[in-house]
Amino acid sequence: MTVTVHRKAHFNAAHRLYNSDWSDARNATVFGKCANPNYHGHNYELIVGITGEINKDTGFVMDMKVLKELIEIEVEAKFDHKNLNLEVDPFKTLNPTAENIAVVIWQILRKKIDAALEIEITLYETPRNFVTYKGK
Repeated sequence: MTVTVHRKAHFNAAHRLYNSDWSDARNATVFGKCANPNYHGHNYELIVGITGEINKDTGFVMDMKVLKELIEIEVEAKFDHKNLNLEVDPFKTLNPTAENIAVVIWQILRKKIDAALEIEITLYETPRNFVTYKGK
């Protein structure tokens, strides 16, 4: 039997959407206020979904305490109250869009979670804007 379990977390972070190959005018046209050179912030809501078979001995797909700790250590501690562009290594060269943040979080967690389990990242940048990434 395949089941998906979810863990919700959050972090607050600043970022700037910007393509260094473009002029300030083009960045402003494409990214609008999000290209502000002084950055801006979001209260991100993160949902990590883990899909797999229920373990017959434990009844778990994944121990939620373990998932909670992984998210705290690997995501919240590294992203919370940070300037993503300046303080989080992948985003020193990668535009920190919600899409790219979700992919980076998936990549971080993929290294720490059993390969037999599927991972789905849902990241809310605002209550109305969110992305989902499943590793494809």
